[in-house]
Amino acid sequence: MKVTGYAYPWDVLEPGFVSRVQDLGVDEVAVALSYHSARAATPWSASRTSVVARHAAFYRPVSDGWGELRPSTPDWVASDDSGGDAVRLLNKAGVPAAAWIVLTHNSRLGYEHPDVVVRNCFGEPYPWALCPSQPAVREYAAKLTAAAVAGLELSSVILEACGPLGAVHQHQHEKTDGVWAPAVARLLSICCCDACASSWDLDADTVRAQLVEEVRRLVATGDLGVTGDRLPPELTQMLLRVRQRATDELRAAVLAVLPSGMRIVLHGALDPWVTGALPGLTPSAADDVDAVVLFGWAPATGAEAVAAAREALPERVAIGSYITAVAAAPVPDIAAYAGELAKAGAAELHLYHLGLAGPGRWSDLATATAAAREN
Repeated sequence: MKVTGYAYPWDVLEPGFVSRVQDLGVDEVAVALSYHSARAATPWSASRTSVVARHAAFYRPVSDGWGELRPSTPDWVASDDSGGDAVRLLNKAGVPAAAWIVLTHNSRLGYEHPDVVVRNCFGEPYPWALCPSQPAVREYAAKLTAAAVAGLELSSVILEACGPLGAVHQHQHEKTDGVWAPAVARLLSICCCDACASSWDLDADTVRAQLVEEVRRLVATGDLGVTGDRLPPELTQMLLRVRQRATDELRAAVLAVLPSGMRIVLHGALDPWVTGALPGLTPSAADDVDAVVLFGWAPATGAEAVAAAREALPERVAIGSYITAVAAAPVPDIAAYAGELAKAGAAELHLYHLGLAGPGRWSDLATATAAAREN
């Protein structure tokens, strides 16, 4: 199995990172060149315990000509090209580097430009979620991608949040955990902004009212496990069709600016209704990419998801599983889990996270990498 380890620019630039990664033996390091806000632990640092990235930022130089949406620069790193510096440092050490680009998750832009974010059927904006139906968002994503890869030697481009985000996503101090049943979360994640509504085949106000009524009905049942709704099938099919068309247009805009022959890796999910960092794949997504990476943090379902994807996607598209070594509850037997993923059809193991996993979790990364080498 191919092994990709993920890291932030400040992780890579920390003394000792490159030698640790060389010893680990991963095939490439995915460097975050565009990333959302975070407080990231730095357990390997000799001078600090965390980096507070107060807002979404672009870790390459930001020049003129961005249009309506312009990424923010980070003042918590010293260089205006920390992402490029990290990639070049890895290149110099003979470690292949991938560009890790987060596209539609940007709360700062969402607050500054509420007209381009996802809005639910109640009219509430999701400032963390830029809507792919908005032309300005697609233009921004394309420019972001072009600027991210400019002048760098890269082994892959890894696209995160290349599609819609929805109601269930960590936002500041999240206080919605355990409140919404799966069916409610799905309905609250349907974007009802003007750009999306303009593509609907039905009256927009009527559609929004139907969604609101069904959300309220489902909430009133008190059933937190309900997965189905009572909306007319033709309505849900139309809504999904509009979402997928916008997602395809976003992906096309991003891919159009990449150099020919670049290896494209897409974070995604088989369920077409999934929103978030790994959004639902559209019917044409597999035609455009070299690999699809699925969420594999839960060992109970990871191998099953890989097997389903291997059956559904063309053989030429590699299946990757995104696993973590920094969850609150570690994988009990991470080597066995890597083997199960390989047996199910995974050709790639994506490891989270080379910077966040300190000395107490580094052995898990080493065990997972060694197991991947045997499969």
